[in-house]
This record gives sequence, structure tokens and C-alpha cells, in this order.
Amino acid sequence: MDELSVKENLKQAGKTTVKWFRRLMIFALVMFIAFIAFILLANYSDGSRTGYVTKISRKGYVFKTFEGELNFGFFGGATGTNRPVDNVWIFSVSDGYVADQVRKASESGQKVTLFYKEKYVKIFFIGETKYIVYKVEPSF
Repeated sequence: MDELSVKENLKQAGKTTVKWFRRLMIFALVMFIAFIAFILLANYSDGSRTGYVTKISRKGYVFKTFEGELNFGFFGGATGTNRPVDNVWIFSVSDGYVADQVRKASESGQKVTLFYKEKYVKIFFIGETKYIVYKVEPSF
């Protein structure tokens, strides 16, 4: 082989390597965006819990979120550790209007049903918990 064909082969190999590297980077970027979208939009579960709101506060260093506690209002049986079952559920509220409804229920001592969506992971700018309350209804 002459020196010119070796240089051409190396040049062609370099172009192929750069092309595959770019494809890999684009694929990694698309997968990262898909993962972030899944974490933000997908829910692990949804449901409702009924009880008395004992606390609602706005917390956070940079991203202020509404955090609350719901007491189920009944006593659970003892667990294997000889401690009573914890009847307090900790939740987050991302909507200010819903947080205001929760605050009013807390102030009045009214029994409420909180409807929530559970995320796969905690999202720091949405709330400090995986449970995001989106609706409040009075319970009788």
C-alpha cells in the first residue's frame, strides 16, 4: 500500500468514528429527555385518603412547596415492634388553590378526603414527598 491510500483509509475511519459518536450522543440525549419526561409525567399510583389535616406549611430553600400531614383519626393495632401503627400520612401539594383548601380544612378541623397521585420518585421542585395531592373534598 502506498502512503496516500493509508492516509485516505485513516481519514475515512475517523469520519466513521465521529459519525457513530454523534449518533450515540444523540441517542443518549433522547433517552435522557425521555427519562425526565417519564419521571415528571408518569404516576406510580393514585388514590385517596380520608382524615383530619393536622398541618399544612410552605417549605423549601429555593423552591417553596406546600407540605402537609393527614391524621387518619383512628387507632391502629400494634405492630411486631410493640409500637402503635403510625396514623399520620405526609403529603405535598403543588397547586396553590388546593393548598388553600387544605389549609381551610385544617383550620376548621373538618374531616376531608385528599385525592393524590404518587410519583415514582420525589421531585424536589414539586414537593418533598412522592404523594402529590390534587383535589380536596369534605368527608362526612
